[in-house]
Amino acid sequence: MVDLIKGLKVTFRYQHPKEVYTEQYPLERPQVAERYRGAPRLNVNPDTGETLCIACDLCAVACPEHLIVVSAERNPTTRRKELTNFTYDLSRCMFCGLCEDACPTDCLELTQDFELANYTREGAIWDRQTLEQGPQPVKYER
Repeated sequence: MVDLIKGLKVTFRYQHPKEVYTEQYPLERPQVAERYRGAPRLNVNPDTGETLCIACDLCAVACPEHLIVVSAERNPTTRRKELTNFTYDLSRCMFCGLCEDACPTDCLELTQDFELANYTREGAIWDRQTLEQGPQPVKYER
């Protein structure tokens, strides 16, 4: 019985509102570690609005899960490869950052966005447009 009273004493000692440590999650965003790797993003040139991806396919080769698919076509006038399609399957990604390290132009990066829940498996496969815009989190207000 003494152990029960000691346990209740510890419990009630931390019931004061000053001692409570609770994050009000949807209203207040938690602080994420600086080195956290979350949602991927394809960076674009801010001046021209074009993607920085040169379609070299190094990110797809470096990915251990083979979840990145890069499609490109050669432009006949400039004779350069142009990115046509870029898909990234988040359902299989382990956020290791190898694709980010392999990219020579730093166009692919893993951001600190952590809200990646979807209702369907198809929602976890991001295309080029979704990767360039980034995830659009819902802002909750009272």
